[in-house]
Amino acid sequence: MRIAVLGADGYLGWPTALHLSARGHDVVGVDSLVRRRWDEECGTDSLTPIASIADRLARWQSESGHKIDWHQIDLCDAAAVDELIRTTQPDAIVHFAEQRSAPYSMISPRHGVETQVNNVVGTLNVLLSVRDHAPDCHVIKLGTMGEYGTPNIDIEEGFIEIEHNGRHDRVLYPKQPGSLYHLSKVHDSHNLDFACRIWDLRATDLNQGVVYGTTTDETALHPQLVTRFDYDGIWGTVLNRFCVEAAVGEPLTVYGKGGQTRGFLDIRDTVRCIELAALNAPAAGEYRVYNQFTEQFSVLGLAEKVEHARAAHGLPTTISHVSNPRREKEEHYYNAKHQRLLDLGLEPHGLSETLIDHVIQTVEANVSRVRRNTIEATIDWRKGGHVYAGGRAPALAALAGIGG
Repeated sequence: MRIAVLGADGYLGWPTALHLSARGHDVVGVDSLVRRRWDEECGTDSLTPIASIADRLARWQSESGHKIDWHQIDLCDAAAVDELIRTTQPDAIVHFAEQRSAPYSMISPRHGVETQVNNVVGTLNVLLSVRDHAPDCHVIKLGTMGEYGTPNIDIEEGFIEIEHNGRHDRVLYPKQPGSLYHLSKVHDSHNLDFACRIWDLRATDLNQGVVYGTTTDETALHPQLVTRFDYDGIWGTVLNRFCVEAAVGEPLTVYGKGGQTRGFLDIRDTVRCIELAALNAPAAGEYRVYNQFTEQFSVLGLAEKVEHARAAHGLPTTISHVSNPRREKEEHYYNAKHQRLLDLGLEPHGLSETLIDHVIQTVEANVSRVRRNTIEATIDWRKGGHVYAGGRAPALAALAGIGG
C-alpha cells in the first residue's frame, strides 16, 4: 500500500513510518517540523538525542534499504495539502500531525487558539482534500481516550446504544474533554463522522491511551533512528516523568491522591495497531472507532510499579503527593472497552515486561541529558492556564506573556 504518515517526525509518527516502511509499504512522510520549534520555545528537549530529519531519513535508507518519500508541509496550508494528496494518491493516511500536549494548550489564550486551529483546521483540510482528490483513501486518525473524560458508566468504543422515551438509537459516545487539546480531538472526531456520513469517506478513529517506550524493531537499528522520550511538565507523560524523577534522586510526584485512572500501551503495540487498521479498511461511508490501549493503571499504581521495579535492583525511591495542577476527578469509575483491535490480531505487550528493559534502561542511559528545571508541572489549569508564580521554568512564563 502507499501510506502517507502525517506528523512523521514526531514521537509516534516516526516509528510508525519506519514500521510500515519495513513491511514493504510505500511510505510518504509528511511533517512541518513544528515540534522541534515548540521545544525551543518551551525550553524543553527529548531525553533521547534526536537526529535531524535529513540524517534520520538517510540512516533509515542505509539501514533498511527502504526510502521514505519526504514532504515538509503545514496541514493548515490547504493548497499544499491538495497538492500532496493529488500527486501521491495514498491508499491510506495515518494522521498524527497535531499539537498533542494538553498542558501546552492551557498555557495561555494564544496556545489554546494555536492548538485548536492547528488540529481542527489541519484535519479538515485533509478530509476535504481526500474528498476531492482521493475519495477511496482510508483516513486513520489518532484520537485520544481523553476525549471521553471519566464518565460514571462504561466507556464504549466510539458509539453507545441508548433508549430514550421508548425509542432506541446508536449515537456517538458523549465526550467530556478536560483541556483545549482534548476538545480539539473531539472536534476532529465529529468532523470524521460527518465526512463519512455526508461524503462517503472511510475513516478509523483510534482513541489512544498513554503510550510508553521508545524501542521498536526499527528504532533499535541505530541511535539516529531513536524516537522521542518526553518527561517534562509540558510534553512528558506520567510514566516518563516518574522514571526520570527516580533517576535523578527526586520523589515521584503524584498529583493529588493519585486515583486518576487511564489506559496505557507499549509503543510496539501502537505501531502494530496502526498497521492492523490500515490492513483492514472500513467500507465507504463507514466511520469506526477503536479504543487503542492494552492496560489500565491509576497514577498512584503506576508510581508504585516504578518504585517496586527500582527496589528490585537495590535503588531506593520515594513517592510524594503534590497539588494537582489539572482540573480532573482524582477518584472515579473507569472501565473502557478495548476489544476490537484484539479481534484484529493485536498481541499486546505488558508494562511489567517493558518497564525495566526499555523505559528505565533508556532513562539510565541518558540521565546526563535531564533538564531538571523542566520536570515540575508549571501550568495550573484551574486558573485559566496561568504559570505558577515562582515556577522553575521561566521560558514558560515568557511564553504565557506574564513576565519571567
